[in-house]
Amino acid sequence: MITGKTVVAGVTGRPVTHSLSPILHNAWLAAAGIDGVYVAFPLEGDGFEALAGGLRGGVVRGLNVTLPFKERALALADDATDIARLSGAANVLVFGADGRILADNTDGAGLLWAFRSQAPDWNVASGPAVVLGAGGAARGAVAALVAAGAPRVSVVNRTLARAEAIADALGDRVVALPLDRARDALSDATAVINATSAGLSGQGKLDVPLEATPAATVVMDMVYKPLETPFLAQARALGRTTVDGLEMLIGQAVPSFEHFFGQRPPTDLDVRGLALKALKS
Repeated sequence: MITGKTVVAGVTGRPVTHSLSPILHNAWLAAAGIDGVYVAFPLEGDGFEALAGGLRGGVVRGLNVTLPFKERALALADDATDIARLSGAANVLVFGADGRILADNTDGAGLLWAFRSQAPDWNVASGPAVVLGAGGAARGAVAALVAAGAPRVSVVNRTLARAEAIADALGDRVVALPLDRARDALSDATAVINATSAGLSGQGKLDVPLEATPAATVVMDMVYKPLETPFLAQARALGRTTVDGLEMLIGQAVPSFEHFFGQRPPTDLDVRGLALKALKS
């Protein structure tokens, strides 16, 4: 039942109509008995600033922001958390009653949640990590790993200058390497994270020598459509523990829900099962 007191939040991006976020948030809202609703705000054109700027004042409590607007979300905000600034992007905007906008980035929290859920024996401080790619998702992953205590994070990218830009922004524990030196980074990695679009349906295969990783390395792909990408399938065939992008999506949604609705979501609801059902439909 939608009432005059219903708290409204949502997600925007391009595309966003097939986002799983409304399924997660609305299931949590129903389970918690909260008078709230979470909807998708699709943007076909270039109207992100008009949409987000027009929500100042808190009639809509907040937005999750997906590609390609995360960097612009940070630029639009009046205030930002430290992790959003380090990440250079925001996936959460919270609209205050005073008209100000707070930006946060919960993607890093989602990444670490996914590792805790699916690779509980992995310790971020136990050794080097490797992030493949140098876009916004990669920078967010590197920022989260550095903040959590990773001793070294190698950013491996086809265009070295983009990897170097992340290393320059995030400090001396971050190393930039070209793709042809991936084997050097992988040889002692405790975790490898694919933050590129390779693995999405129709986007081709990510060609890196995963066989160079130690047997205990944990391999993650941020992509969740398909749930098992060719990259994760290769890792499984090598006997590596794997972490999928769906668990990261759920993990980033938990602090987002708290931003929007003022409390943590219920823990006794199988939202992963609901998401998997939606993926199969």
